[in-house]
Amino acid sequence: MNKPKMASEKGVPSNSSLLTLLDQIERMNGEAMLRDTELARHVTAKILHLIQTQEKSGREIMSKGSSGMEVILASLENCRDVQTTLNILYILTELLSVGRGHRVEVFVSKGGTGILFQILIAASKESPPSMELMLHLHSLLAKVGPKDRRFGMKARLSGALNVTVSLIRQNLQNTKLLLPCLHVLRVYSSNLVNAMSLGKIEGVELMFKIIGPYSKKNTTLLKVALDALGALLKSKTNARRAVDGGYVAVLLSLYQDWHRNDTRCRHILIRKGLLVCLRNITNIKLGRKAFIDADGMRILHNSSTECLPVRTLDPLVNTSSLIMRKCFPKNRLPLPTMKSAFQFQLPHIPAGGPVAQLYSHPPGVDDVVDDSDDNEEAEADTDTENDEDEKDNYMLNDDIETDLNKLYPKRSLCRPFEELKVYERFFLELSEDFQGYTLKGPKSTNSMPLSASPSSLSASARSSRPVTVPTAQTQPPNDIPTPRSQGDCNSTKGHETRPSSSALKLTPSPPVTPLDLDNIHLSKDKDKKEEASSPPDGDKVIEKELVSPFECVSLEEKEDLNADGSERVRREGSPINATRHIQSPLLLGGIPTLRVGSGGSNFGSDCGSEGADEEGGEGAVLEVPDTARLLPLHNPDLYVEMVKETCSVPRYAEVAYPDYFGHVAPTFKEPLLERLYGVQRSKIFQDIERLIHPNDILDKVVYDLDIPNCPLVKDEGESLKFNSQFESGNLRKAIQARKYEYDLVLNADINSNHYHQWFYFEVSGMRVGVTYRFNIINCEKSNSQFNYGMQVLMYSVQEAISGRPCWVRTGTDICYYKNYFARSSIAAGGQKGKSYYTLTFSMSFSHKDDVCYFAYHYPYTFSTLKMHLSKLEDLRTPQIYLRQDVLCETLGGNHCPLLTITAMPESKSSNHIYQFRNRPLIFLSARVHPGETNASWVMKGTLEFLMGTSTLAASLREAYIFKIVPMLNPDGVINGNHRCSLSGEDLNRQWQNPNPELHPTIYHTKSLLQYLAHIQRAPLVFCDYHGHSRKKNVFMYGCSLKETVWQSNISATSSDLQEDLGYRTLPKILSEIAPAFSMASSSFVVERSKESTARVVVWREIGVQRSYTMESTLCGCDQGKYKGFQIGTRELEEMGAQFCVALLRLKRLIGFRNHQHGWDLDNDVIAIPAKTVSSPSTYVMEEDEPSFLEAIDYSAESNDEDAEPENELADEAQENLDQLSD
Repeated sequence: MNKPKMASEKGVPSNSSLLTLLDQIERMNGEAMLRDTELARHVTAKILHLIQTQEKSGREIMSKGSSGMEVILASLENCRDVQTTLNILYILTELLSVGRGHRVEVFVSKGGTGILFQILIAASKESPPSMELMLHLHSLLAKVGPKDRRFGMKARLSGALNVTVSLIRQNLQNTKLLLPCLHVLRVYSSNLVNAMSLGKIEGVELMFKIIGPYSKKNTTLLKVALDALGALLKSKTNARRAVDGGYVAVLLSLYQDWHRNDTRCRHILIRKGLLVCLRNITNIKLGRKAFIDADGMRILHNSSTECLPVRTLDPLVNTSSLIMRKCFPKNRLPLPTMKSAFQFQLPHIPAGGPVAQLYSHPPGVDDVVDDSDDNEEAEADTDTENDEDEKDNYMLNDDIETDLNKLYPKRSLCRPFEELKVYERFFLELSEDFQGYTLKGPKSTNSMPLSASPSSLSASARSSRPVTVPTAQTQPPNDIPTPRSQGDCNSTKGHETRPSSSALKLTPSPPVTPLDLDNIHLSKDKDKKEEASSPPDGDKVIEKELVSPFECVSLEEKEDLNADGSERVRREGSPINATRHIQSPLLLGGIPTLRVGSGGSNFGSDCGSEGADEEGGEGAVLEVPDTARLLPLHNPDLYVEMVKETCSVPRYAEVAYPDYFGHVAPTFKEPLLERLYGVQRSKIFQDIERLIHPNDILDKVVYDLDIPNCPLVKDEGESLKFNSQFESGNLRKAIQARKYEYDLVLNADINSNHYHQWFYFEVSGMRVGVTYRFNIINCEKSNSQFNYGMQVLMYSVQEAISGRPCWVRTGTDICYYKNYFARSSIAAGGQKGKSYYTLTFSMSFSHKDDVCYFAYHYPYTFSTLKMHLSKLEDLRTPQIYLRQDVLCETLGGNHCPLLTITAMPESKSSNHIYQFRNRPLIFLSARVHPGETNASWVMKGTLEFLMGTSTLAASLREAYIFKIVPMLNPDGVINGNHRCSLSGEDLNRQWQNPNPELHPTIYHTKSLLQYLAHIQRAPLVFCDYHGHSRKKNVFMYGCSLKETVWQSNISATSSDLQEDLGYRTLPKILSEIAPAFSMASSSFVVERSKESTARVVVWREIGVQRSYTMESTLCGCDQGKYKGFQIGTRELEEMGAQFCVALLRLKRLIGFRNHQHGWDLDNDVIAIPAKTVSSPSTYVMEEDEPSFLEAIDYSAESNDEDAEPENELADEAQENLDQLSD
């Protein structure tokens, strides 16, 4: 080593004693030090004394610009005298013991680690080696090792591993020497290659000679030994070696001993060290098997249960939980197949994709579980549930589109105009001359002269199949129709027919007062005249209405018929206190009906019996709340008629109570549920008890759709009764696990083997004062808002009869976690080792013999939509242009409605007709994903506002022509799917190339937009309403070339990035007026995985700059006035109305733009001060562009919540990005 020259620290006198000594030892380096050993010892001892007694001396050596460290290291490297070497080691120990690690980093940067290894190897060759020297060398190496990233490699290359292991083996009883050696071994083992090398020289077996049973002596030594062993066992090879040596049982025995004797919890770190060793061993399959064979589940479960009351023992409980969950044998879902219980034959099978793979599997292939679902390596172990943020951000950054050619909006109208001309009939308003109209006249002369409408559909029952009304506690009939084929509902396709004589005849309801929508909060008031003079508070009105008397529905057999054979329906009494007499559903095809009286219940038929209940022939009486008074757009009788016309694959013959009665939004806000500490852990422990105490498990099937004719299993005991055989229902199987605990299995989307998330089912036969636990065991998403305050929804029939017909958030001990049911690679897109997730919640019922419904979110069926559209016509005034067309017929034989709403022209003058035809178009769609029911509630708010009588609504109709497809996926909604249509595909991934047979609604909707683009009338705004399952608030996704380029770091010239920023105006307006809307959660980045969604295709191919997806949370809000509350239908409908108001403001801005520069307009009107943003997820605008752009969360579509304070267990990586949003 070259001799460095001394440099004194600035400000330190040159005659400093320390500098003199350092200069002296520098001159002695080399042969002089070997010749004059005593002088070297003397000088190094004096330097040590100065450092020990004068703090200033250490600072002088370590100060910037000083070469003192180089001098000391050079002396150490050249020294051959043991005492002098020890003195220098003492000096280094003193120097490196001060500070927070900076001095160690300097030492490492000067090559100190390599010199220490040289001394260690040289000392090991002495016979015998100096134990004192070895002790201090290892002490110093233990201090330096964690700061040197290449420490492990240096140790391995120098041969230090063998030296340390040999030293430990020879000094097992020498505690003083053993401790620093174990410290160094722990650092060695952090390098996986070193760990494997140490295993080959029996390092694992050596550690088991050191650790032992409970003792109050040498606890520090034991702790370090366990840390070293834990690091060694991260190697699969070493873990197998430990299993082969029978050490799993040894570790469990030691843990039991320490748990039993450490009564004062003073040695938690030792107990945790033993668990870490077990955790690392069980990362391999052999380790998990050895753990089970050694009764490890029972041992850890019992010990952890005893630790639960002591909060300080949570680290032990959490690690034990990880081990037990990992070792819990993967179970098979209790299903014969992962395919849906309902079968629908497609007209043809797609050439590729998941549906093609589904049909390509030969018969008999087990798609529920793989032959071996147990990976050799388990998932990464962490102590938190949500360690996905960095992974998600990385994935999202990779997902950003980087091809500039794909980012430029280019109209791709590949279809010839002759082919698109057939869609001209859907745009009569663009050519209407109104010569045959009497403007300002009666409603009947206003519109809809040519198109079949949902209202006409309601008058033309396409099938007269029987319907049971209502379904509560009704046992399914003995002969349930088997799932039908595609043609079962198509016997009258395209033909308008009169209702058959067997169909239920409805009494026209009283005229419905139009809604007052002058304000944004969709208050439904009773008397418009009274409101005009004295406007009451909307909530108070509804609350007042709730306590009104309710009607009774008498389900009595009507013996007197009209001359034509149809039933006569008679209404008597006042509208409030009347008893409505309607035909008993028993007569509608002989299906047994429910008899309800005074809160009790009887069943019309058991599953195995024949015919109806002996009393059922005379009819039954059911008190029904008069929700028509509270809900102007709801009519139970009309709903039944709509259900008759709805075609479902299972041929549902029942109606759910909530859909029949309707839902009145509660007048109170429902706060986010505060999660109790340890709730997930306690649920997991209850699951583990099933394995430990299998005799306590009933495992009794009480409901099963896979039983063809009798899904409700006959039961003489005290089990709950389940049902999901109604529109939008989803529950495939219910298994009674314990007396008050039920495992529930959801049905897959039809023609699919996954997408299990949406649920809607009925429960009856409950007891009061008993806490029931429900576990939905085959959820697929890796996280859920159920972990962050969201509750399930429940509808109680008893509460409805008592005057509270509404869905309410309910459930306690709610959590969502990975379970022990294996997900086959066939159902997981080829990935092995995946598991399902459990949503668990507890519920105590308030009423005996109640009938309750549970749902993922507020249900909104296709029949509900048809009923609402029919009732919306009653709101039409002579000033409103409303036309309802049938866009197309779906695969399942249902009609997809298309609405046109605008204002009638002021007169028939050519000027007014011209203005009418040239209004900008707004194109809205919703419910492409059936499980996102909140999108339909937002759409309901939009439609009610558009049909309202307020000045704002009138102005909006005069400003635009609205084309609306309120439900893009009727078949999926009807059949209880979560994401797909009957084709088994996500329709919002088919917009690039939709198939007219498999994706008719998307094909024809896109054709409408292509037609508009051809005639130069592309919409001003396109917005697709969606729901979001893993984020809060309402927000938007849009499309921006510039923002995508900035986030992808691709090179582009300024001319490439020219872009009108008008796409940000509408979401910015919403952020100003809508309390639930969050601009910070909105994103305008284009991703590769979203290139076939409606938003991107309409932006890129149709050329609509303002093309959006508006996402509404399923949970609640974390900002604004709704912060801390779960979202309800009132807030969702309000959001739909506020979207309309935002469009009106947008129109005014665009109109004003004709008179001033567009870049400055939005900033002036919105009046947001300019600000400079430094967030890493935000870009800074150029000076000539608007400065009101706020920070953007570009990870918005990850659907992930930030980690919560209490995240107890490890979570799995995020599922495929295409399931997250849009």
